[in-house]
Amino acid sequence: MTKTITIIGGCGHVGIPLGVTLANANQKVNLLDINAKAVETINSGKLPFIEEGAEEILKKVVGKNLIATTNPKVLLESDVVVFVTGTPVDEHHNPRVHDVTKVIQSYIEFLSPKQLIVLRSTVYPGVSEIIHNLLEKQLGSCKLAFCPERILQGKGIEEIYKLPQIVSAMSLAAENEAAELFSLIAPKVLRLQPKEAEIAKLMTNTWRYLEFAIANQFYMMAESQGLDFYKIYGALTDDYPRAKHFAKPGLAAGPCLFKDTMQMSAFHKNNFFMGQSAMLVNEGLPVFLADQLEEKIGNLKNKKVAILGMTFKANNDDKRESLAFKLKKVLEMKMAEVICCDEYLPGMTPLNQAVETADGVILGVPHREYLNLKMNKPFVDCWGVWKKN
Repeated sequence: MTKTITIIGGCGHVGIPLGVTLANANQKVNLLDINAKAVETINSGKLPFIEEGAEEILKKVVGKNLIATTNPKVLLESDVVVFVTGTPVDEHHNPRVHDVTKVIQSYIEFLSPKQLIVLRSTVYPGVSEIIHNLLEKQLGSCKLAFCPERILQGKGIEEIYKLPQIVSAMSLAAENEAAELFSLIAPKVLRLQPKEAEIAKLMTNTWRYLEFAIANQFYMMAESQGLDFYKIYGALTDDYPRAKHFAKPGLAAGPCLFKDTMQMSAFHKNNFFMGQSAMLVNEGLPVFLADQLEEKIGNLKNKKVAILGMTFKANNDDKRESLAFKLKKVLEMKMAEVICCDEYLPGMTPLNQAVETADGVILGVPHREYLNLKMNKPFVDCWGVWKKN
């Protein structure tokens, strides 16, 4: 049975992969967003950012099963309403639960008890219950589910089709409806209670953040003693099964990992020393990289330093919470002249010009365009790309 599904915040990194896959499953999808430019872009059959495989499907469904709109009245005819608003953290690293309730409240006049309402983005444990209570007070009754996205940035389409979908809800009726909906696009549905699902999502991102932290700590420990980390890394992982999943060092950034680790800490009454230590390690890596370059070329005052790659991950145009910008600030505090280069962002210095004019180079993120560079300048590369060259 075809349903009408409206995704609020639908023109973003969470909404678009979900929207196009549901539309491709013959559902009628509205991508509701306040970003008029993104709405116009999507309705023209293009994407506002890089998402592998999405544009091909979008061109098949846009104007047919899928439209983007800024008009909230589409909610009045929707069977399913999906909110992709997550819980951010404040300057003290505490969850801002009010941000989620504020968004829900702003659309309350368009919602009804008959609709299945789905929370899609990461929320702090207990938020589903708070939202359920809010909706019941306003609507009399509601069907609320929490079905967290677990997709990798830029590979959302591929992973929606490949990864099991966690489904939870505040009632069995809502749970069954949500399971039926996501069974259209996911290979398997895993059912949890709402708080279990909320914690599972936080644990997923926190685990990844901890993996990067231990890799970054080992990198800094080895390199600070004049040792070649990647020579050691190669030996300990070569045909050794218990090191198969040993993460590599790198600037662990983006909009989720740090934020969700801090939410996990808040959930346990700020008694999460491993998570807090991981934050100190990962957030401290840009300082270590700047110090490494300074050891190679001397005092950075008035030196030209090129950072290659300013996004938070390789081969993508998403710069949200990228630690490359923190690295830039660290270098500027050392009074270096910083040259920013990125093939995926507008307004950046071209690659050849950046390298030629720089006194030293730091690899911010390993875009494919940088992998085979033969670096003839002093450089710092915590990713281990240029050491191989």
